[in-house]
Amino acid sequence: MTSGGNRPITDVGTLKALAHPLRMRLYRALCVGGEATASHLADQVDEAVSLVSYHLRKLASHGLIEEAEAQSADGRERWWQPSSQGVSIRGEDFRDAPEKAAAHLAATRLFHEQRADMHRRYLDERATWGAEWNAAAPDTESLLRLTAAELGELREELIALARKYDEKGRRAEAAGDTEGRENVALHAYGFPFRV
Repeated sequence: MTSGGNRPITDVGTLKALAHPLRMRLYRALCVGGEATASHLADQVDEAVSLVSYHLRKLASHGLIEEAEAQSADGRERWWQPSSQGVSIRGEDFRDAPEKAAAHLAATRLFHEQRADMHRRYLDERATWGAEWNAAAPDTESLLRLTAAELGELREELIALARKYDEKGRRAEAAGDTEGRENVALHAYGFPFRV
């Protein structure tokens, strides 16, 4: 990975490149696994290696992923890694034209659908995770009375808290503390609504 932190996506071309169902799954798999070949990823997403290779090249052409150092002596294998720690996509960067707003809305819906699918998969498999994981996994809804500024402040605090725990876990894992460590998805949505 060449750069830490999240890469801001501000152009429609890159947004559309990422907002493809298979490409987003591949990107997420690389963010979780760090480095992989097309054949490794094809096994994970149950798709043909040629199709996965095509979509990896599309992600690379927009700078979302990059070639990684080869992990084996087989020079034919092309290894890939994310080019940053993640991405950030802000709605305000896509509101200046109707086609940009529509692309942002479509991408946001896809991302939310995939996150909901991840959570449904966890719910379906919850019994296999055991009592400790089930007790630790938050499932909560808070109905708050906030201003837009307060919601923005809450968003920033939640992001900072998630980063703190991510860095803590990565440091521990780098030090060899891998016992009981799993990939964890944390999805938080905050939005105004009227009853």
